[in-house]
Amino acid sequence: MTVIERFLKYVTFDTQSDESTGVTPSTEKQMVFAKYLKAELEDLGLKDISLDENGYLFATLPSNVDRPIPVIGFIAHMDTSPDMSGENVKPRIVGKYDGSDIVLCEEENIVLSPKNFPELLDHVGEDLIVADGHTLLGADDKAGIAEIVGAVAYLMEHPEISHGDIRIGFNPDEEIGLGAHKFDVEKFGAKWAYTMDGGEVGELEFENFNAASAVVHVKGLNVHPGYAKNKMINSLLVANEFVSMLPEKEIPAATEGYEGFFHLVGMDGEVEHTTLNYIIRDHDRQKFEARKALMSECADKLNGKYGSGTVTVVLKDQYYNMRQQVEPLMHIIDLAFAAMQEAGVEPKVKAIRGGTDGAQLSFKGLPCPNLFAGGLNFHGRYEFVPVQSIEKAMKVIVKIAELTARRY
Repeated sequence: MTVIERFLKYVTFDTQSDESTGVTPSTEKQMVFAKYLKAELEDLGLKDISLDENGYLFATLPSNVDRPIPVIGFIAHMDTSPDMSGENVKPRIVGKYDGSDIVLCEEENIVLSPKNFPELLDHVGEDLIVADGHTLLGADDKAGIAEIVGAVAYLMEHPEISHGDIRIGFNPDEEIGLGAHKFDVEKFGAKWAYTMDGGEVGELEFENFNAASAVVHVKGLNVHPGYAKNKMINSLLVANEFVSMLPEKEIPAATEGYEGFFHLVGMDGEVEHTTLNYIIRDHDRQKFEARKALMSECADKLNGKYGSGTVTVVLKDQYYNMRQQVEPLMHIIDLAFAAMQEAGVEPKVKAIRGGTDGAQLSFKGLPCPNLFAGGLNFHGRYEFVPVQSIEKAMKVIVKIAELTARRY
């Protein structure tokens, strides 16, 4: 089975995660896919295969050399985003893309167009895998899974390529921020690993946002509006004051690169009580801490104006920038960089404007930079992945395994 055949099979499994369930995996359908993958890894002949009750699937491709080589790992997540349906995905391949519009669904006029997605033009002449416009595709991160399984199968078919022990890990619930929470780093047993969860070909990432959530509770005082002078405190208006106190240009729609932001993701309220839900992001740890402090300062000012307890802010750190964990071990970045070059891929070192399981795993003692999986327009109906990008990612995995044996 080719790597593309694997991918086309994998996306037919509906594996959406669900942050509301409070269990791991958050949806039983992820476990259905995990059991399928476990059987596939058994058929391949991998060793030390385990699938725990939380949906974490580990396996080993044993070393084919008689000297000690560092154990390395490759990791991908099984779930797809809750943002769009992953049920009944119907993938198809658009051969030798010519730069024109791709009609995903003619009846509903759902069109993937370079006018809206100019990155399509970077892949003219390639074979693009798309869905039918009613679901996401699932390249995030089933492309990563296919690339890892495909690379392991290739190494087994080519014993002339020397490699050490290679651990592979597939986990649930990355899309709801819980993929690494129950990942047993000690059991996984790798010296370092790579998540195959990036986008465009060549992406090599070892920096990500520091991340926190903030829930702002605003307490109001409701009285009859006809007799409200000097009495009523309208929590909705106070909440709007809070929003206006934050820098108006430091929002996702106005930032890029290393610029951080405050992102208002939800607002719900009435006169008596309003809740604001924020996420806070910044690559720089000091700026990140300053952003959290600013949220608290805004609350203090409004409490001084309207009375103590009017505004409370509940802050919760979510993950941190993996750079501080990976930077002392830059040889693992150099290794990936060299592997890409040998595989004919131009490395593109960039900072992630988001987070990955690798960030949390790095802080759990498993340094884990992120490599490209090849997909684009994740989490929506316009997601696509070039066949050639999946094949290149698989080659990079093979090269990393080969170079690790060559250098150590």
